[in-house]
Amino acid sequence: MSKAFRVALTGDFFKDGTPVYPDFDLSVIQEIEGIDVAPFKENYPEIEPDQLAGAQAVVVLTPKVTRQSLSLSKDLLVISRFGVGYDKVDVAACTEADVVLCTAVGSVDRPVAEATVGWMMALGHNLIAKDRLVREGKWHDRSGFMGSELRGRTLGVIGLGGIGRTVVKLLEGFGMNRPLVFDPFMDAQLATELGVEKVELNDLMTQADFVSLHCPLNDHTQDLISEKELSLMKPTAYIINTARGGIANEDALFDALSSRRIAGAALDCFVGEPIIIPNRFGTLDNVILAPHSIAWTHELFRDIGSFACQSVIDLAQGRLPRSSINPEVFVKTSFQEKWDRLKIG
Repeated sequence: MSKAFRVALTGDFFKDGTPVYPDFDLSVIQEIEGIDVAPFKENYPEIEPDQLAGAQAVVVLTPKVTRQSLSLSKDLLVISRFGVGYDKVDVAACTEADVVLCTAVGSVDRPVAEATVGWMMALGHNLIAKDRLVREGKWHDRSGFMGSELRGRTLGVIGLGGIGRTVVKLLEGFGMNRPLVFDPFMDAQLATELGVEKVELNDLMTQADFVSLHCPLNDHTQDLISEKELSLMKPTAYIINTARGGIANEDALFDALSSRRIAGAALDCFVGEPIIIPNRFGTLDNVILAPHSIAWTHELFRDIGSFACQSVIDLAQGRLPRSSINPEVFVKTSFQEKWDRLKIG
């Protein structure tokens, strides 16, 4: 057993030695006997192999984790993502290196769902346009911006995981139609239990008044929504992306929005983040934008931090974590030997 279970934090959690997100309470892990916590001294877009030297765990905010990152990590047991997405992590490389990849599954469900519902209402009620009328002294133009209620409208959810289910739950009191869901991994029985209708993607795009993306970005979902799918949408329909950039093809989406083939969109995620120069979607007046932070709340960062740290604590103390992306690693003899050698309990 090692003298201490060393946990590293990627450098982007701090700026000039000060926590960037104070709601991320490190005391939950710092107070555990036998666990030492320290941030990386440098912050790189991709974790460098030597940054993992001597670490048994790393809590990752934004840097990529590649095969090269793990090339010297013989004592690394777990990567815990500060979030639920893991498209920047090479999962196969983690498994080959006997490293568990954990995410904070469940911690983001409520805040992302609330943001989604808020955006649905903002889009339907022309919130941004009406705000602009007052700011520009165009009060008497208000009759040209009539809104629409959620009542009697149809929500289409792409990916009915925890976030999608929470969105459906929050909308129960708005008098909307039965939600439509495209999710190849959901069976018909579960759809019945959840009060949703499982449909094919084309049917969802044709019938929905709001299309909300809640699936991960992977080889199967890259450009899932492109020119063909967008052409099926009603001209009065909206699309909302709080998932990942690239699920909706940005060229096709920009064309559909700029030509008014669809009514509008709310976008929190983009290809090539971070966006540090003005984005072309910002030239459109039927789009609401956010810098991948529409769901950021004090509660969100508190809960993500707690979930991310708990996965590390569980593994350090010899327990299975709540969630892992590559559970197959647990049956590997080489992983079990590493775990027995490194755990503190």
